[in-house]
Parts: sequence; structure tokens; C-alpha cells
Amino acid sequence: MSSNLQQSMLEAIEKELQHQVARLDQPRTKLFYEMLTYHMGWTGEGAGSLVTGKRIRPLLILLTVDSCFSEDNRSNWLHAVSSATAIELIHNFSLVHDDIQDNSNMRRGRQTAWAKWGAPMAINVGDALFVIANQAILDLVEFYPAEIVVKAASILNENCLDLTRGQYLDMTYETRKDLGMEDYWPMIGGKTSALLSSCTHIGSLLGYAKEAKQEAYRLFGYHLGLAFQVRDDILGIWGDETVTGKSTASDLVEGKNSLPVLYGLEKNGKFAERWRQGPITVNDVLKVSALLEDEGAREYAEKMSEVETQKALDYLKQADPRGEAGDTMLGLANMLLNRKQ
Repeated sequence: MSSNLQQSMLEAIEKELQHQVARLDQPRTKLFYEMLTYHMGWTGEGAGSLVTGKRIRPLLILLTVDSCFSEDNRSNWLHAVSSATAIELIHNFSLVHDDIQDNSNMRRGRQTAWAKWGAPMAINVGDALFVIANQAILDLVEFYPAEIVVKAASILNENCLDLTRGQYLDMTYETRKDLGMEDYWPMIGGKTSALLSSCTHIGSLLGYAKEAKQEAYRLFGYHLGLAFQVRDDILGIWGDETVTGKSTASDLVEGKNSLPVLYGLEKNGKFAERWRQGPITVNDVLKVSALLEDEGAREYAEKMSEVETQKALDYLKQADPRGEAGDTMLGLANMLLNRKQ
């Protein structure tokens, strides 16, 4: 799924990201600046498009802005680029800190920032990305009225708080033995859906959409995030490793409280019995994933993915995105919701 509009947006996003991060390109902070450019995938061994990420979140903002186009509103997506970079910088700030919290040495085939420079320095890298994100969204004042800029910044920061709530729940869940499926949705609502709903909410605000339309866009982004995470949970256990590039053993071996796992625990069958005996080893994975599938966990997760997918698409239809941007956004949503990797 690609278009000339999408390519133009991605090029503008990358240019603005580099402009924003260059705030640290000063004589005394050259190495600090290099740490950020390394994490962003621009410098260091293996730098390039394979390690920068897909920039889906900033693209979603700009597509939303442009899809709000009407005869009464000729909003220019180029004017919103700094908000798109703000979202991507927040996403990357969370990745830097996640890697430290998860003790992950590798991301996208390269050493993580903390593995390369140590946790204290990487925490500072994440903090810098967070601060620059907040500076970036305020740059909207060049093209938008102050009250809209303040509202956009407020949406971003409220969803950042939701992101930390989700991360808190995820980390505390690791040691809890009393979790049910009702505990799953608030966690992924913060970890995954918060930023995606920010994208579509802020994008519609900057596209001068009316409040009802903004709410439809916000809910589209929110349920897109839920569906995306459930799909990720399914792929994390039953995905094709040659397609996903990720070992299907990792989620079970790491003891991740994904939706299929929580479903299996509630069924309290042979899977739950094995889970409670202690950590799953790599050699156990095939047998344990088969137990989960036999007890209906995969079927249930697939069903919930379909439910959230339909909700997302219904809200997108209600938002009524227009033009090439609308078509591209629908294609992007379908790619995310039906992905195999």
C-alpha cells in the first residue's frame, strides 16, 4: 500500500524529525546527539530504512488532517508536520525506556541505546526525545491559532499519561497471579491505543473537523490500537517466524500476559496447570501453544480481533475521510488490521 501522497508525507516527516532532533547538535552535546540519531535509525551500524520503523503514527496524523478536506476547509497537511513528529518522538521515547525496563539488548537487529551506552545515559536519551516532542507540537503555533495548539498539546500529554498507566499495568501484571481478561483491555488501551488515538484525534483537530467528527476519528484510532495489539498477541504465539522476523517462542517464554494466555488461565485447564508450574522453556513452546489452541484461546483472540477491527472500521466510516488521504488511510488501516507480520 503506497501512494504519491503517502511518500510525500513520509519524506516531510523524516525531514522534520531530523530538524527537531538537531536541537542537540551542538559542540558540547555531539555524542548525546549521536545517541538520539542512532536510536532513530539514522546513524551507526545498520542505519537505514530497515531500522527507522515504519512511521505509521505520524503518517496517520497527516492523513487524518488531509482527509478532513472540504470546500469549507482547505487545511494543509504540511502545516501539521511538527505534530506528526511529536507523536513519533513520543513513540521513540517510550521504546528507549521500554528497552531498559524489559532488559532488551536488541531492537530491529541492533544494540539498544542502553546496551550501547548504559541505562543512565539511555534514560537521558528517552527524556530528551520526550522534551523535544513537546517542543515540536508547540511549533504548530506558526500555522495554527494558539487555542488549537494548546488543545493539541493537551491531547498529546493526556495520552502520554495513559501510556505510562499502561506501562505500569504491564509491569505490575508480571508478578500477579490473579489476572483475568478484564485486566487486559485497560493495559493495552494505555500501551498501544493511547498514541494511535492521539494521532487521529490531533489530526482531525488540525484538519478543523467538527467535534462529532473528531470523536469518530479518536475512537477509530483507539479501536485500531486494540485490534492491532490483539493481532500482535496472536502473531506472538502462532505467527510465521519467517514472515514476522520474531520468534514465536518469545511471548510464552517471557511469560507475557497476552489475551490468549489470559483466556487460557481463565479456562483453568491443562494450559493453566502447566503455566502455574513455572516458566515455559523454548522446548515447551510447541506443546504449550498447542494446549492453548486446543482450549480455544486462538479462536477467541481471532474473534476479539475481528470485533475490534469492525469497531475501528465503523468509526472510520462515521468519520467519513475524504479524497486520496481517506483512501490511503483506509488502506493503511486494513494493512495494520490484517497484517501477517
